[in-house]
This record gives sequence, structure tokens and C-alpha cells, in this order.
Amino acid sequence: MPKNKTDNFLKAIKRYAGAQKRALAGEVKQLKTERLKEAEAKAKQDSERMKREKLAEARSRQAAAIASQTQTGQKELFVARSEMTEEVFRLAAEKLAAYTKTGAYRQKLAESAREIAKLFAGKDCVIYVNERDLDAAQELKALFGENSEVKADKAILLGGVKAYCESMGIIADETLDSKLSAQREWFVENAALSVL
Repeated sequence: MPKNKTDNFLKAIKRYAGAQKRALAGEVKQLKTERLKEAEAKAKQDSERMKREKLAEARSRQAAAIASQTQTGQKELFVARSEMTEEVFRLAAEKLAAYTKTGAYRQKLAESAREIAKLFAGKDCVIYVNERDLDAAQELKALFGENSEVKADKAILLGGVKAYCESMGIIADETLDSKLSAQREWFVENAALSVL
């Protein structure tokens, strides 16, 4: 009988060991499943984070490229606008230069001088004209005070008349140069050549 007791004892130990082995195998399997799920969840989170980062980087690069292209385009538009403005005013200056060689210009020069003379009410002034208009000096001088004088002004490139009355501290400018300059300011503001 002792052998039977021993055999039963060994069988009981084997059964217990088998049960323990199956329980441990189940725990290991469950642990593996849990770890695998955790690893998959972490991989998914890392993947999503990486996608967001890559997407943000791509958006940032695209935004920088768009900004650069926009800036380049605006610069090109600004240059084109400036060139167009310069061309318009170069042509206008050429037409005004041709106009100064006409009889109509001589009449306008005298009219402008009369308007300025009214402002100064017979006071002595220094009258400035383009050098080529000095031949009209006597006619212009006669419109102002007795001691007025006519001088050439190298700043007057196109033509017209400008006068300075020292006693009044006033300069009156009816030159084509100043009128063209004023038109340039108006043109820039109103010509609808804006850079977006």
C-alpha cells in the first residue's frame, strides 16, 4: 500500500503541477495579449503623433512657400507698377517739353505770371523761369513790381514760372515741373495700380 499512497501522492502532485502549468500558461497568454494590446495602442499613438507632426511640417513648408511666392509676386508687381508709372510720366514730360516750343505755351507762361503777380499785388519779386524762357523776361517783369528781376532756375526743367516775394515771405509755383509732380502723386494714389 505504501506504493499506492506514493503513486497517488505523485499523481496528485502531477495534477497540481499540470493545473499550475495551465494556469501560468493562461496568465502568460493573457499577459502577452495585454502587452501586445498596449504595444499596439502605443504604436498607434506614436503613429498618429508622427502623422500630425509630419502634417504640421508639410503645412508649415507650404505656408512658407506660399508666403515666399506671394512676396515675390508682390515685388514683381511693385516693379511693374513703378515701371509703368515711370513710362507714363516720361511720356508726359516729353509731351510737355514739346508743348514748351509752341505759342500756346508762351501764352500760358504769361497767364501764369499774371496769376502770381495778382497774389503779390505789385510787390517786388524774384521771378524764376527755365533758361530758354529768359527771352520773355521783360514781358514777365512788367507784370510785377518795378524792382522785380527775372532769373534762370536750373531746377525748372520743363518750364513755367515761379516767383518769390521776400517782403511777404511767399513762393508761388506755377511750373510745369511742380504740376507734373503733383499729378504723379495723384496718379499713384488713384490709378488703381495697387499691389495686393
